[in-house]
Amino acid sequence: MKAAVLGSPIAHSLSPVLHRAAYQALGLDDWSYQAIECDEAGLPALLAGCGPDWAGLSLTMPLKRTVLSMLDAVDPLARDVGAANTVVFADGHRYGYNTDVPGMITALTEAGMTGPAGTVLILGGGATACSALAAVRGLGTATATAAVRDPARAADLLAAARRLGAEVTLTCFDQPAVTAPDLLISTVPAGAANIFAERIDGGDLVPRHLLDVVYHPWPTALATAAKRAGVIVAGGFPMLLHQAAGQVTLMTGRQAPVEVMRAAGLAALGG
Repeated sequence: MKAAVLGSPIAHSLSPVLHRAAYQALGLDDWSYQAIECDEAGLPALLAGCGPDWAGLSLTMPLKRTVLSMLDAVDPLARDVGAANTVVFADGHRYGYNTDVPGMITALTEAGMTGPAGTVLILGGGATACSALAAVRGLGTATATAAVRDPARAADLLAAARRLGAEVTLTCFDQPAVTAPDLLISTVPAGAANIFAERIDGGDLVPRHLLDVVYHPWPTALATAAKRAGVIVAGGFPMLLHQAAGQVTLMTGRQAPVEVMRAAGLAALGG
């Protein structure tokens, strides 16, 4: 059986390491997993070419929203978030799921966060920010503030909030209204969050918990500043690990060997 991760750019992806480690541990010797460069324009043809020898696909930017209209059925969570990072092929149909949300929740709980998040500040307004909002909702918090550069481009986030039964307040990216959140979630590239690293170092924006979705390079400037300030930090690798584990379970029908996958991923990242 075949599986793959799609996106653009995709060469950096750690997903093949995680999924292949899982297949080996599960004894799925006839399964393969590769990284395929694919943009929005190329997605329809690629999906059409996936026959009965394909188990599923992992999707990263910029495909998580685009794929929704190409699926036969969409899991309620993926529908509410407005993004599917997983496609499973079964019985001649395409099924869409979102494992980013449970991946975020597990990454936060592993880091020691339990119960409602309290005051939440999300950096960014894209598909990953929508998943972050759903994760916060899953932890029991129905309100969040999102720091965005262009409010006009946050329509998908606001729509996701309505579907999730949550409330989002938009604020300026460089000068957010929230200065001491209980939880800060950064969904932006590493360098884009450096201004917040400086503010944490300066003591005027210090969260209690941080989730930074970046996993390479790690630690980011934001995570480093947060650790210096005594903030509880969850990184992008645990999130990636647990969303990948969810995908393995969906595609294979077998329980994912999380610790085997963790060890393989950490080894690939140099520890």
